[in-house]
Amino acid sequence: MQKVLIIGGGAGGSALLEMLRDSENLEMVGIADINPAAPALELAKELGISIRKSYTDFQKNDFDIVINVSGSNEVQRQLENYFPVSTVIIPGSIANFIVKLIHEKEHFIKKLSGESHKQNIIFNSIEEGMIGIDRSSHIIFMNRSASRMLEKDSREVIGKHIHELISTSELPRIYETGRVELNRELQLKNGLKIVTSRFPMIDENGEIIGAFAVFQDITEVVSLAEEITDLKEIQTMLQAIIQSSDDAISVVDENGYGLLVNPAYTRITGLHMDDVIGQPASADISEGESMHLRALQTRKPVRGVNLKVGPANREVIVNVAPIIVDNILKGSVGVIHDTTEIRSLMKELDRARSIIRTLESKYTFDDIIGLSPEMQLSLQQAKLAAQTPVTVLLRGESGTGKELFAHAIHSASDRKYNKFVRVNCAALSEELLESELFGYEEGAMPGVKSGEKKGLFEEANNGSIFIDEIGELSPAIQSKLLRVLQEHETLRIGGATPVPVNVRVIASTNANMEKALLDGTFREDLYYRLNRMPILIPPLRSRKQDIPRIVDRLLMKLNQEYGRNVESITDKALQLLRLYDWPGNVRELENVISRAMIFMNINEKILTEKNIPLNMIKAAETKNEVAIESGSPLQEQLDTVERGILQRALEQHKGNKSKTAKALDVSLRTLYYKLEKFGLN
Repeated sequence: MQKVLIIGGGAGGSALLEMLRDSENLEMVGIADINPAAPALELAKELGISIRKSYTDFQKNDFDIVINVSGSNEVQRQLENYFPVSTVIIPGSIANFIVKLIHEKEHFIKKLSGESHKQNIIFNSIEEGMIGIDRSSHIIFMNRSASRMLEKDSREVIGKHIHELISTSELPRIYETGRVELNRELQLKNGLKIVTSRFPMIDENGEIIGAFAVFQDITEVVSLAEEITDLKEIQTMLQAIIQSSDDAISVVDENGYGLLVNPAYTRITGLHMDDVIGQPASADISEGESMHLRALQTRKPVRGVNLKVGPANREVIVNVAPIIVDNILKGSVGVIHDTTEIRSLMKELDRARSIIRTLESKYTFDDIIGLSPEMQLSLQQAKLAAQTPVTVLLRGESGTGKELFAHAIHSASDRKYNKFVRVNCAALSEELLESELFGYEEGAMPGVKSGEKKGLFEEANNGSIFIDEIGELSPAIQSKLLRVLQEHETLRIGGATPVPVNVRVIASTNANMEKALLDGTFREDLYYRLNRMPILIPPLRSRKQDIPRIVDRLLMKLNQEYGRNVESITDKALQLLRLYDWPGNVRELENVISRAMIFMNINEKILTEKNIPLNMIKAAETKNEVAIESGSPLQEQLDTVERGILQRALEQHKGNKSKTAKALDVSLRTLYYKLEKFGLN
């Protein structure tokens, strides 16, 4: 029995508890959640499952499986460091995926059970007696009418030799000859005379797998002749249930030799039926052990095992259960799910979600990539600002993602269902910007013959307005903006009646606002109104550890835009990207990745250092950060790069090793090891 610990008592934890509470192979031992009101904790109390605030309150060696449904990648890393290597740490995404697979499996079993129930109803509704044998002449089915006429319970005879029930039965001969016999008279031990027709059972490959008989009391033959069922159709229908399944199904006998596979199996594994039928159960395994053999040995189901099958090493998840009839092991049946197809569907889902967000011009905090301390601080401040109507001033260099932050703040606020209006102050002339922001009355604008126009503040009423490059505002517009912030009203050009507005202002700038105050080009009172919640967005050069994650997101975005299928980037290419200082920040990084993808061959799926623009490499060489020697081995080049990074970081922090380790996002112990390795200590 595998002992399981769940991290997180939210909806995911509740779903897992409900799903696994009656598991025969998994014992739910504990659950940890810092929130005492988490919904899963109440259920855990009812089930007698141990509850703790933190996973560290449990003994690390007490569990075989730890399922993380907290939704935190940081928690996932902590779990991997805390528990021993023998403990299986399952992320929440995979846990949700497992729950989905279990639901699908239960649905399939219910569907299959329903179909089987229908078949039993059909067999038992037929007035004719039906009995069938397998290759070894053992009875494999007998319907209710046959039980009545033979005066035997079907449960007593299934699995027995046919001659133990009917000593004169000719079914073994039918199996040997493969011939059909119709309307043969036979007298049973109880004196009942029957008319029987005997048929060989032939599978889709034309192979005889058994024989069956249909018989009827001779006195009823005439009256019921028109109602005799075509058993060939019934057999075909039973086969069709398995053959039409989208999930791959394989069946082996009690000795572990293949009996049956369906078309979905051959499609997923790449193996033909001849490669599996009659062969050992391990014939289809390319990596791992056969779950059929395990199920046969233990006589217990095996669920959710990852394997690789077929010549293409296809990754699959396998569920196998033994087939036991009257406590006799007859074989096992396996259902194979293709994880490649599942991952493809998940990618399509992510792509669809991304397209929807683009169509709505909406972004959330989930779209902002950044685990560096600097970006995490900015994100915490932005999330705090989203919960209040305070005016926000986003500061940062061009290309750092100020507009992305503005979208996210609006999407996380209570105004998210109202308008989000954007205006770039640097893109419009003073006259046009004023008319756009505040609107005008009829006849107030030269060159406009008639009509009035709402300003953007009015359009954004009850929503948010994002004013980009606010440092470019003229003094006159600054004065009118101050009135909006102070009085919560706007006045159209040429108008006399103020229009009340309830709008949340999010401003941004890459200018030095303090210098603008000293120069007198920006109003001090407006500055302090805007600067109530300043958020500094760090430049990319200050958070280079985020570059790999940002590149992954850009690859997904640009694949959609360009119709490409670039899957990943090499470590060496990432190393070059991290050496560059990125004066254009994330916008420049996107430009570089975009150009690299455009010039890649259409069938290339991995972006390498060869695709990185040459001028970027030269810039890094000029700064002595990396020296690329065409004749050097890859490891020597990487060591040269790493040594340059360490040396530069030490110089920046004046030899302070603690600050250097923190800046490089490595442990102090690792830093000392690398300094000793490169002779920098």
